[in-house]
Amino acid sequence: MSVDTLTISKPVLVGILGLGTVGGGTAEVLQKNSVEIARRAGRSIEIVAASVRDINKKRPAVLDNVKLTLDSNEIVDDPNIDIVLELIGGTELAKDLVLRAIENGKHIVTANKALIALHGNEIFAAAQRKGVTVAFEAAVAGGIPIIKAIREGLAGNQIEWLAGIINGTGNFILTEMRDKGRDFEDVLKEAQQLGYAEADPTFDVEGIDAAHKLTILASIAFGVPLQFEKVYTEGISNITSEDVEYASELGYRIKHLGIARRVDSGLEMRVHPTLIPHRRLIANVDGVMNAVLVRADAVGSTLYYGPGAGAQPTASAVVADLVDVVRALTTDPGNRVPHLAFQPDAIQDIEMLSINEAETAFYLRMQVRDQAGVLADITRLFADQNISIEAIVQKEQKDDQGCVPLVILTHNVLESNMIAAIEKIENLSSVTGKVIRIRLETLG
Repeated sequence: MSVDTLTISKPVLVGILGLGTVGGGTAEVLQKNSVEIARRAGRSIEIVAASVRDINKKRPAVLDNVKLTLDSNEIVDDPNIDIVLELIGGTELAKDLVLRAIENGKHIVTANKALIALHGNEIFAAAQRKGVTVAFEAAVAGGIPIIKAIREGLAGNQIEWLAGIINGTGNFILTEMRDKGRDFEDVLKEAQQLGYAEADPTFDVEGIDAAHKLTILASIAFGVPLQFEKVYTEGISNITSEDVEYASELGYRIKHLGIARRVDSGLEMRVHPTLIPHRRLIANVDGVMNAVLVRADAVGSTLYYGPGAGAQPTASAVVADLVDVVRALTTDPGNRVPHLAFQPDAIQDIEMLSINEAETAFYLRMQVRDQAGVLADITRLFADQNISIEAIVQKEQKDDQGCVPLVILTHNVLESNMIAAIEKIENLSSVTGKVIRIRLETLG
């Protein structure tokens, strides 16, 4: 097909729900790269309508010919629109609009990770019944094509595990704490000023945003239903500059990781601060950047790196999805790439392990009295729980009670055993306060 033929082909018409930063970025990318996009898709793609909160708001010139409406139902009910782009965020309203659009026979492109993580099973089932596609590359890791990489590029592999830095706000905070010795609260305020964190940063710093994304990644990697409620989630608000410094001295960096791992007894899905050896490439992903490391049986380890947010990077993923949907418009629904990588009737329920059943190594920090016999008492309690110690470092600085920091690295241990050991250690008269614990992954 020649470029001239493309120019006279009927364009694919798109309606947008929510014309914010990503919507504007998508329109700009479609205009800027219109010829290349049409050459790839086989037809031109045209945004014709968008639902907005304020019709009078000043918008980029590229949106001058787009019909604006306050009623999102006008978009999903418009018989001329082929693809609905959902960018309003949230879950309940977005779900209702997406399901209504699907019922009207429209294909969906969304950047809404919470929508997919919480309601994806219902949405994909509805899409399958109507023979339409729901594309969601932009929902995970912004401009990194990680969904396509796992779903299609690694289709010949069994995925063993994946680990991702999939929230840029948390990664920015931990990077600043490491590089400049700053405290969590101090860096969080700057992240809010820079627009990296919301006024209420809970979703970012407590791991909820990352858990939404991990839910999606785990589903396409292991062929399981979307199960956000099964993800163990732990934030970074309790990470101190001391722990960041001590980890660095021991050759590790602390990252807020989402980890999904298939083991003989089931599937682990967990989000938490994690020590990673500094020599690992993923340990050197700094600032607001994202990265996902995937371990598969045939290819080995592959790393996917790039910007996890922003108008243009996210628009890149949205437009890529639009191109994929346009390419498949005339394809028999049964021959399209499955939403969750596996054929719908091959999705399996696998036992989801609780955090107590996970096996990891640990970084532990505790305040102990500087006296003989302390180490012997602690190591005896570890031995009782079959915990093997890799390294012990006692710091020199004493607190007001004459206690010193003791840092211990362990080998892999069942989480429940570590909990039992820590409970007994905290009851020792030679140990003051709580034992700080951070999980450790070698990612080898």
